[in-house]
Amino acid sequence: MTSRKSSPGSRHQSASPRQPAPAPQVGPSLLTPRPFLPGTAGEIPVVQLRSVRRHPSLFRKLVGEVDRAARPGDFVRLLAPQGETLGYGFYNPMAEIAVRVWSWGPQLPDPETVGQRLDRALALRRDLLQLDSQTTAQRLIHAESDGFPGLVVDRYGDVLSAETFSLAMYQRVDAVLDLLEARLGTRHRVVQAPAKTHGQEGFTAPARLSEGCPTSVIVEEFGTRFRVDFEAGHKTGFFCDQRENRRQLAHWTKGRTVLDLCCYTGGFALQAAVLGEAASVTAVDLDEGALATARANARLNRANIRFVQDDAFQHMRNLISEGKTYEVVILDPPKLIRNRAELETGERKHLDLNRLALQIVAPGGLLLTCTCSGLLGEPEFLRLLQTAARQAGTGRTIQFLQRTGAAADHPVLGDVPETEYLHAAWLRVLE
Repeated sequence: MTSRKSSPGSRHQSASPRQPAPAPQVGPSLLTPRPFLPGTAGEIPVVQLRSVRRHPSLFRKLVGEVDRAARPGDFVRLLAPQGETLGYGFYNPMAEIAVRVWSWGPQLPDPETVGQRLDRALALRRDLLQLDSQTTAQRLIHAESDGFPGLVVDRYGDVLSAETFSLAMYQRVDAVLDLLEARLGTRHRVVQAPAKTHGQEGFTAPARLSEGCPTSVIVEEFGTRFRVDFEAGHKTGFFCDQRENRRQLAHWTKGRTVLDLCCYTGGFALQAAVLGEAASVTAVDLDEGALATARANARLNRANIRFVQDDAFQHMRNLISEGKTYEVVILDPPKLIRNRAELETGERKHLDLNRLALQIVAPGGLLLTCTCSGLLGEPEFLRLLQTAARQAGTGRTIQFLQRTGAAADHPVLGDVPETEYLHAAWLRVLE
């Protein structure tokens, strides 16, 4: 496994090995900005459902009769099979998720509800989590969990970076960003639609930056500085979801030797060196571009980190053959399971990675191992780690010290637990 696309040597994978089937393409007129919500009920097409399912994502098979006036991306009224109004949502006949629900109940949502949901989302980050005093990089809108299905917005300093996973949100993202900028005082925006939206939503759109928007910015996290690049594709190179895990790791690295596998742009390695005052830090990734950014981040913080460009599998095998161990090992591979067809192969890759990683942790040392593959649930991930420990060699025993997930600015909606995607296990390795 030596290529960037297929190897967990890199935290980021730019494409799935399975290409989506061609999808119908919407016309350019349907990509133009739209008001977030209509002003009157008379403008709203109707979609009648075959059966009732109270979930923010309604699949195409649940859709029955559709108003002929309904266009892709339209705000629609949802009817039960008996004809009563169930709620309102956004319709796209080309998507498998044909309706993304905005609200339940017969009452037409007031346009003011958009600002109210934004205020609620900002209150979590500002008032409860108090993130403004800890970092200049944070998740402001986390899709369905914050009431905006198909939309993610991160803040990097003075730039709002939006990813749209639905046609309706692409049409309305500027309306949302206008409201956010008025509340936050930010001056620039980046809007991107991941490549997979072509297969899933039937549209493609180039990334766009506001006039005068910098191509990169420097953000701070607990005093450590990182460069965020807006020209590196749909990922910026900085993952806000691991913020608390990076800080937790730093509590356990002082004076210890640290190995960061699949380091990408150096998040864990930097915090181990800067916050954690590790004795030494080695960071490994296959992606040459990511390592260049990681080295630049190390220079920003005057951190002494040894960077190695290598495949994670091969690097660990070499360390095992040399008898080399580290007191702290981080294993944070890219998303290895992108759909159910990849589940078996992805689980096997996770098993092999962890089996090798457990063999290079010094006795009594720590392994922080993660998966961002949402289809691999936490119970299955923990069982996989137990199997990896048994396969790692006679006498190799693990203690589960802690289990964590994404930072709290990535909440999980109670009705949609399947959106929890990041699992991190903290293991003490004994002999």
